[in-house]
Amino acid sequence: MAKFFGTNGIRGVFPEDFTLEFVHDMTLAIGTYFERGSVLIGFDGRESSPVISKVVSAALNSIGIDCNIAGIISTPCLEFAVKTLGYSGGIMITASHNPPQYNGIKPVAKDGVEVSREDELIIEDIYLQKRWIENPENWGTTKKEERSIEIYLKGIISQIDSKLIESKNFKVVLDLGNGTQAVSAPEFCKMMQCKTFLINQNIDGNFPGRGSEPTPQNLSELSKTVIENNADFGIAFDGDGDRSIFCDNKGNILTGDKSALVLTQHILKKNPNSLIVTCLNSGSNIEVLAEKFNSKVIRTKVGSVEVSRKMVHTNALIGFEENGGFMYGKHNQVRDGCMTLALMFDLLATGKSLSDEIASLPPSFTTKDKVSCSPENASKLISTLKKEFPGSDTTDGIKIIIDHKNWVMIRPSGTESIVRIYSEAESQKKLDALMSEYLKKVKLIISR
Repeated sequence: MAKFFGTNGIRGVFPEDFTLEFVHDMTLAIGTYFERGSVLIGFDGRESSPVISKVVSAALNSIGIDCNIAGIISTPCLEFAVKTLGYSGGIMITASHNPPQYNGIKPVAKDGVEVSREDELIIEDIYLQKRWIENPENWGTTKKEERSIEIYLKGIISQIDSKLIESKNFKVVLDLGNGTQAVSAPEFCKMMQCKTFLINQNIDGNFPGRGSEPTPQNLSELSKTVIENNADFGIAFDGDGDRSIFCDNKGNILTGDKSALVLTQHILKKNPNSLIVTCLNSGSNIEVLAEKFNSKVIRTKVGSVEVSRKMVHTNALIGFEENGGFMYGKHNQVRDGCMTLALMFDLLATGKSLSDEIASLPPSFTTKDKVSCSPENASKLISTLKKEFPGSDTTDGIKIIIDHKNWVMIRPSGTESIVRIYSEAESQKKLDALMSEYLKKVKLIISR
C-alpha cells in the first residue's frame, strides 16, 4: 500500500503535514524516478502553489534536472503539454477539489498520463530510502514554458467538428469555480464563436465562489444563469480543471454518470466496437449502452489513475468516473474538463437539445454521500461490513450488490478523512431508502 500517494497524487495541509521540506525531498525522489529532464511544472491558484513550485524547480535543478515553468494551468493542460512537447515528465502542484488549506503534487509520466500505482511505489521507495541522484555533473536550469495553453487548445479543436460548432452560435455558461480552467475554457469558447457567460471566473485559491468541488448542492447559480440567459447548457469545473459537471438547457444539474452516458453514446455512434473503462462506483447503464454499440466495459478501482492507466494498457477509447471526470482516448487518456466541454459542443451541434439527449437515455437513479471518518474508524467500518455481507465485492472498499440495478458501495476516501457512500437503485424511492439505511448503518458502526 502506498504511504503518501492517495487516490490522486500526494496531498496534505500546507504547511502542517505537507511541508516545504517534504515537498523538496519528495521532488528529489520524483526527479530520480524521471532520471533526466526536462520536466514541466504547472500549478493551480492556491496561495502556497507559487512557493511550492520554486522548491520543486530548485530540488530538480539540484540533482541536475532541467525544468520549465508553465505557471497557472489546468492539470489536463500540463499533461497534454508533457506528451506533445516531448518532456521527460511533469509535476502538477494542486490539491484538486480539496479545501484551500490543502496542496499537493501530482507526477505525470512522459506519455502525459499520471504515473501508475506501481511507479508511485517506486517513487515512495526512493523517498524512504533517500536513494536520489547525488553529485550530478551539472546543475539543472529553470526556464519558462509559454506554449502549453495554445498547444492544448489546438489539440482539443483537432478532435471535434469545429466549423459546425462555430456555425451554431451556442450560448454557454461557464462556472470556473475560481480554478485553473479560467485560463483556457473561456478562450476555447471564444474560438468556437460562442456567447459565453462567466461565473466565478477569477482565479483564487481560497475558492470564495462556491468551493473547489462542483456538486449539485453548490451549483444553483449555474442553473439560474442558464435559465435566465436561455443558454444551451452550463458547465462547472473543479479547482484544477480536470472534472466537469453539466447543467442542461432547462437548468437541471446532471450527475457525472448521466453526462458520461450521453457523451459516450455520441462517441460510440461514430466509433462502435470500442472499449470503455470506468470505476466500480459508476452506474450500470454504461453496460447497456455499450452492448447497443457492440462495445465492451472494463471496471477498475476508484481513481483516475486506475482508469487512465487501464485505458493506456488496453487502448480504450473512453474512460470516466462518476464524479465528472471524463477521458477521451484520442486526445489523452486523462480527465479533461475542456476536452469534455468540446465533446458536448460536438454532440449538440448535431441538433438535439441536451435535455432531449438526456431524456433518450435509459432511466438511472444514482447518488452519493459522505461521512467524516478517521482512517482507523474507516478500517473498522469496512472490516465490520465484510463480516456482515460475505460474498460482496471487496476490490475497493466494499460493494454490496443486491442485484445489478440495486447496490451500495462504501469506501474510504484517498484524499480526505471521510468515507464515501455510493448507491444505484431501480427507482428514486428505492434509492432514497437504500441511502437512508446505509448512512444510518455507517454512522452507527463508526460511533461504536
